[in-house]
Amino acid sequence: MHVEKNVSDNILGTLLNLDGKTKDNLKARCDLQDIGIRHELHPQSVDSNKIYLPPACFVMSLKDRDEFLKVLKNVKVPDGYSSNISRCIQLKQHKITGLKSHDSHILMQQLLVVALRGALPKVVVAPLIDLCCIFRELCSKTLNVQELERLESRSVETLCHLERIFPPSFFTIIVHLVTHLATEAKIAGPVQYRWMYPIERFLFDLKSDVRNKAHPEGSIAEGYLVEECMTFCSRYLDSVETIFNRPARNIDGSIGATSHIHLDQKTWMQAHRYVLFNSNEINPFRSIHKDIIKRQKRGTRPSEAVINKIHMENFVDWFQSLYNMVGYEFRWWKG
Repeated sequence: MHVEKNVSDNILGTLLNLDGKTKDNLKARCDLQDIGIRHELHPQSVDSNKIYLPPACFVMSLKDRDEFLKVLKNVKVPDGYSSNISRCIQLKQHKITGLKSHDSHILMQQLLVVALRGALPKVVVAPLIDLCCIFRELCSKTLNVQELERLESRSVETLCHLERIFPPSFFTIIVHLVTHLATEAKIAGPVQYRWMYPIERFLFDLKSDVRNKAHPEGSIAEGYLVEECMTFCSRYLDSVETIFNRPARNIDGSIGATSHIHLDQKTWMQAHRYVLFNSNEINPFRSIHKDIIKRQKRGTRPSEAVINKIHMENFVDWFQSLYNMVGYEFRWWKG
């Protein structure tokens, strides 16, 4: 969890060239000069008091920053999936500030994979996306030992690719810990049972109970006891709004003014076909229809693509005729 947060801060700070957070600065360029690598990034003396730092391939231009931040600013996620990340985006200043640990978790595993496409060269984007995929696989609900062994070598290879792009200052101790996360998962099991997100949320609730800073422990104990008592009493209070009878934040159904739309024949057929081809209950009938097509075309030996095309075109009519023939016994029909 904290590894993910620090890696995310390193990536965003360096790509956006944020003051105080970027790992690409004068000292990092001087390190490259001392080591004798990447001569195109070495600092250059322009005047007696000025030093020019050549632009690096991993730093976004102003236009790319605008596009990158607009993607994050306009992203829409389901309710409760994450906090409002758009509040942390400052388009005019080209900055990202105030990200929490879970925000970095969502960025690394879901949003960066989409936002980085087209913002940087492929040689930079590819290893970063691979790093995001590694974190996402490590946070899976189920883990396979063979997959974890593959991730061990894959994480090392990904960091090696990143070392060819980013300066040495980018690779702090936290970044190097990525190579050990798969081994840790093999020993300790899935990450969900070990990370600190629920603990930090609980500590945040306890911290909000502190009224007297001279005696925080007493305030927390008193606030916790009050909450337990109110929760118990609210189970028996029907005439007042409580956490047990209040309406849900997301209400199914129409909200506000409603409108009616009319589907043309083509759109209706597409919607009908989509439902039939994405319902598990219809899969046995689809297999039967494909077998019928294969028997009818046995002499010509059609390819699988031809069979699928005929199946897509004729399945709806065949299924309708089958229903008309069987009638109400259709749901018990086994073919």
